[in-house]
Amino acid sequence: MCEKNWKSGEKLPCLDSNCLQHQNRVAAKKNAETLDAQLMSLDVCTEETKHKCHGNTKDLESLVNEKDGEGQKGTNSSFVHAVINMAGMLIGLGQLSTPYALENGGWASAFLLVGIGVASAYSSHLLGKCLQKNAKSRDYKDIGQHAFGSKGRIIAATFIYMEIFMALVSYTISLHDNLATVFLGVKINLGWYHLHTSQILTAIAILVALPSLWLRDLSSISFLSTCGILMSFLIFVSVACTAVFGGVKANHSIPALQIHNIPAISGLYIFSYAGHIVFPNIYKAMKDPSKFTKVSIVSFSLVTLLYTSLAFMGAKLFGPQVNSQITLSMPRNLLVTKIALWATVLTPMTKYALEFAPFAIQLEQNLPHSMKSRAKMIIRGTVGSILLILILILALSVPYFEYVLSLTGSLVSVGICIIFPCAFYTKIFWSQIRRPLLILNTTLITIGVLLGATGTISSSKLLVKHFQRAHTP
Repeated sequence: MCEKNWKSGEKLPCLDSNCLQHQNRVAAKKNAETLDAQLMSLDVCTEETKHKCHGNTKDLESLVNEKDGEGQKGTNSSFVHAVINMAGMLIGLGQLSTPYALENGGWASAFLLVGIGVASAYSSHLLGKCLQKNAKSRDYKDIGQHAFGSKGRIIAATFIYMEIFMALVSYTISLHDNLATVFLGVKINLGWYHLHTSQILTAIAILVALPSLWLRDLSSISFLSTCGILMSFLIFVSVACTAVFGGVKANHSIPALQIHNIPAISGLYIFSYAGHIVFPNIYKAMKDPSKFTKVSIVSFSLVTLLYTSLAFMGAKLFGPQVNSQITLSMPRNLLVTKIALWATVLTPMTKYALEFAPFAIQLEQNLPHSMKSRAKMIIRGTVGSILLILILILALSVPYFEYVLSLTGSLVSVGICIIFPCAFYTKIFWSQIRRPLLILNTTLITIGVLLGATGTISSSKLLVKHFQRAHTP
């Protein structure tokens, strides 16, 4: 009716009531479209402003996404690339201690090693499901907030920073121990202060790494983190060459099971699979995130195979004399030993700046946006330097690699690797979760809490015991 009147009368208004209602609807629709366009332009403006405000943290944020090679620009990570990234993140200090853990726990403890690997792979799968549920979640802390609100975010952040700090202490202890072996026989005397040569060398190494904490664009050194897989491979090959060409016979017998040592070594096994804090970055960087579960299965299978092989190889080669770091048990006159030692020394040197990136990002976000870039750099570098010196002092004061690593695994890593992912998933999918899956998650949480509690108590007692023994006249 309205259309006909408009066509016949050209510009004459339609006075029919139905026609007036139609005009009102058209006008309302146009107003809504205009409002939407204004809101869209406002959103764009807001995003541009936000980008300008937070542009100072762009380099560091991209670094965290690229930490140890896990993150990629955009979503261009293939399946193979994602597997390499995840495996590279998992392989680290843990492989040095697996022969020691197997020897002290017995060959039956290998089932615990494999079991923790399976549980960690499953929890990685759960993190992927949580990310799929909420597209706004970008990292581990976001998942915690989605599950339990601000409290979940605070708890997740606390455990993440604790793990990074304690892991860096372990890295520094490993650096100290291997430097002492590399420069065995070298004497350095400061005269004015009584320090062992190994302590002086470690302090020098820390001073060499210290300037990297002041860099804003750390991409220039981030490529060094990709050497992690290569160095781990070199250590594995070196141990194998020791067995084949080094004149060391793998004729030691491994005890079946030493149940009293299980709580302490469980922390070492758990730390070996610590890497979940960056798995969300790997997920977000994948071209096809639906393959994340397959990536987890392949990566954890490869890493577990490497750990198990190295554990049995080292335990059979060196028996009860095996050191908590396999590189320190290898014959010192062999070339492969020198390669393994230097690989172990260089690994921590490339980790400090990258591991400190999350601290730097959080610090810069809390600083006033009006503060100049140079002032932010000074604050960030000063805080990072103080923390690194504190880590150095702590590492030199408590130079017990296996106990610090076990304590880290039992106190912190078990929560990040097993307990929290199961709890987050259960809370987020509470209305959809099936009873068998609920029972499985509850069982894993219970086992994780049990291993964490017993491991923390056991490793703490051993740490205090050896510390007191070392300082008793």
